Amino acid sequence: MELVYLSRADVEGLGMTMREVLEALDLGFAAKGRGETEMPPKPGIHTRPDCFIHAMPAYVRSPEVAGMKWVSGYPPNPAKGLPYISGLLVLNDCETGLPIAVMDCAWITAMRTGASAGISARYLARAGSETAAIVGCGVQAHTSLMALVEELPALAEVRCYDLYDAATEAFIADMAARFRDLRFVTCADAPEAVRPADVVVTAVPIVVDPKPDLDAGILKEGGLAVSLDYDSAWTSAAMRECDKFCSDDVGQLLATKKHGVYFGGIPETVTADLGELAAGIKPGRQGDAERIFSMNMGIAVDDMVTARVLYERALERGAGVRLPL
Repeated sequence: MELVYLSRADVEGLGMTMREVLEALDLGFAAKGRGETEMPPKPGIHTRPDCFIHAMPAYVRSPEVAGMKWVSGYPPNPAKGLPYISGLLVLNDCETGLPIAVMDCAWITAMRTGASAGISARYLARAGSETAAIVGCGVQAHTSLMALVEELPALAEVRCYDLYDAATEAFIADMAARFRDLRFVTCADAPEAVRPADVVVTAVPIVVDPKPDLDAGILKEGGLAVSLDYDSAWTSAAMRECDKFCSDDVGQLLATKKHGVYFGGIPETVTADLGELAAGIKPGRQGDAERIFSMNMGIAVDDMVTARVLYERALERGAGVRLPL
């Protein structure tokens, strides 16, 4: 018996595109909406303030895949020259339970997180959305914009803000070279970036005691806000004023809220999760004037359906290293 080991370079070398990640996620969300997945809320340990190591298991019945991601997020790491997100993902054979692959999860996490913002835009953004705001210009900002470009054909302007000017400059330099038809605007603060935007993605570090500066009245009428950073960027009033409040997984959202650290100020009613939207069980946007909020925490179903494509491609190409069990 053996398993396939895929390093970060191996994973990236398989050439999975953002469009392919988006379609894999949409299938996974639809399966989740139909009740064809098993995904307990992720448990975690916390060795340092504002740091986490999470276990994220999931089973998807169709397309069938099972496994677990063991992922860490350490905000102090970049100052040490280390990645904020790191970890491994294990796939298991659904028939026997045997492990069949171990792969680096950093690329997967970045791509599926950005793709979840794209899925939110697919179902919740106003048709013809032309302006996006990116608050927090790190790795997830890059992949989120990649996804928005795929999902918003009228996108023309990207308004950018990060606490660190160098991060904003690096983000714009990279993405302007990649998307030459887009106009990039550097903003002095988060509200300046957000006010004119049709779609907003926030991706700042998740911290226990945040000081959000996106308040009620900042998200424009008809706007969509996608939070990839829990409630670190948005005030309770901003979330509660929205006409619809959605999430990538309601069970995980409420389980996390129950711990009493995050999500204390979210609305009492969650309108829908992305699985219900992808499966057509609940409607997405129903009017151009709706303010809509999507709280995307990152879920294991997304990781598994992405890893499945990578594993199958690795087998086809003979990529990675075969290791004995």
